[in-house]
Amino acid sequence: MKISITGGAGFIGSHLSRKLVEENHEIICIDDLSTGRKENIKDLLSKPNFKFIEHDITEPLIVEEKIDQIYNLACPASPPRYQKDPIQTAKTSVIGSINLLELARKNEARILQASTSEVYGDPQVHPQPENYWGNVNPIGIRACYDEGKRCAETLFFDYQRTHGLEIRVVRIFNTYGPLMDPDDGRVVSNFIVQALRNEDMTVYGNGSQTRSFQYIDDLIEGLILMMNNEKEFTGPVNMGNPDGFTIVELAEKILALIPESKSKIVYKTLPQDDPKQRKPDIALVKEKLNWEPKIKLSDGLKKTLEYFRKVI
Repeated sequence: MKISITGGAGFIGSHLSRKLVEENHEIICIDDLSTGRKENIKDLLSKPNFKFIEHDITEPLIVEEKIDQIYNLACPASPPRYQKDPIQTAKTSVIGSINLLELARKNEARILQASTSEVYGDPQVHPQPENYWGNVNPIGIRACYDEGKRCAETLFFDYQRTHGLEIRVVRIFNTYGPLMDPDDGRVVSNFIVQALRNEDMTVYGNGSQTRSFQYIDDLIEGLILMMNNEKEFTGPVNMGNPDGFTIVELAEKILALIPESKSKIVYKTLPQDDPKQRKPDIALVKEKLNWEPKIKLSDGLKKTLEYFRKVI
């Protein structure tokens, strides 16, 4: 099968690319390398069934080969990265989605949108089920990402209704693992890097806000299951770990894994619109795909720490 992965050199995209290459699919990896890193896919570049194209999906995309499936993972996902150029972030989600939906339409390909738990905003329902419409500030500093992803979901379902396009939409909750960018500003990588460098571990607010953390291998399995399900189940569907932890608990778990660290936890002001609680209701994905995460946080953190010890 010929599969295109946009954002294929990013954290999630590179893991997905590697898995599908191993399964002997022909992979076209597309990334503008604004946040993706070529080193994430350096072991794939010599593979005969892997092709890399440097391209910004906000520009029209022409692929000569007939494509069977498209995974759209293209968009900065950490707040510091997507807030750095908010207009480009919104364009990536909106204009980029239109370009890819047109490519899927031309190829009669199935297309999966990597949406996000951020569509729920600062939720007033906990845990968050797919039928919750969210609580998003449409003009806040996070809106370029939150509303961009919400609009992308709208476009996907409008293309399905208007053109009969085969779509799949997955709302991804916090995901971590090897190949995370040490400087991307996400909480797991932040804490590990700070602890390894003996720097203060920065907790925003009082640290009581909750998150759930899924290991990358669980997510990759879920994405492939969702893409290939033949039940005409489009989603949107949550993929995340339903085990919730406070930010302080996460920091303490990471410190316990690095006993030589001299880091201390320090507290800073909570950023605007930062969600107080975030945890997926995964009843739907268990029912439709028989999927649920298997890797516990303690085990996943150990694997992630092994990676960061090598790169720091």
